[in-house]
Amino acid sequence: MSSPTGPASGLPVRMPRPRQPGRHRRPEPLAAPEGAPALVLAVPGTPAPATRSLAEEVVSIARSELPGLDARIGYLDGDDQEFPTLQAVLVHAAEERTARFEQAKAAGLDVKEPDGPVAVVVPLLAGPDSALLRVVRQAVMDSRVAADLTDVLGPHPLLAEALHVRLSEAGLARADRARLFTVATAADGIILASVGGDEAVQAAGITGMLLAARLAVPVMAAALDQEGSIASVAEQLRGSGSQQLALAPYLIGPEIDPGLIEEAAREAGCSAAEALGPYPAIGKLALAKYTTALGIAPQQPQGTPVR
Repeated sequence: MSSPTGPASGLPVRMPRPRQPGRHRRPEPLAAPEGAPALVLAVPGTPAPATRSLAEEVVSIARSELPGLDARIGYLDGDDQEFPTLQAVLVHAAEERTARFEQAKAAGLDVKEPDGPVAVVVPLLAGPDSALLRVVRQAVMDSRVAADLTDVLGPHPLLAEALHVRLSEAGLARADRARLFTVATAADGIILASVGGDEAVQAAGITGMLLAARLAVPVMAAALDQEGSIASVAEQLRGSGSQQLALAPYLIGPEIDPGLIEEAAREAGCSAAEALGPYPAIGKLALAKYTTALGIAPQQPQGTPVR
């Protein structure tokens, strides 16, 4: 039995560790501020159960990173029933905020009328697509709701990491360059397939440079929605010495018909990886766009260092 001054029997006593100051101190966990705007994920493409499952997984990741986050999903081509439109989701969020204020006021609480944005809209797009972004902006305007609209998710090192993972899952890239093993089907040239024209190709090229650094092979961006773009890039890569190509979709998934990826792979004469889908980085980047818009983000999410 121990005394206030030490162990009575000479046995060791576990003492509490002193709190670590400075950079060694564990950061306080973030939580969504009370009354914070909703994060509304703007999902492109034709709604389907698979699309909903993907979007729900993305917002689930965002919620796990920021407890208390009000995260919702709005579809650009929704039906306001099974797949609510972005416009309807924004209107509903505004009505709920007004109702909470009225209830608090009726209860005699000293509350201020809410101001600031009702929501922060985050497009579920890896790169810029002017046509889809026009649809998002129009939906926000038609809702007549005060909402902030963020940029698309990329370019970002986390997307290069996600592309690397998808390629390795398809057996088209080594999972880790530092380990001494080979992948017989590993590509020595990557076509980074984007949608959105020249602007999207340029933005994809930035992430492509990060992917090339991870894989130590050439990576070139091409446009799925421009005739001949994929074939032209495949020819350039083969002309520079690449013999075994792979196509990496720089896409979340819902924004295009999956058949376009298969068709592009046939056109290039190579295998293709899966689209990025609900890779954890997608949810983290969506949250980063939200918190940055509100000024509550301590830092951008970090990727896995290149080995």
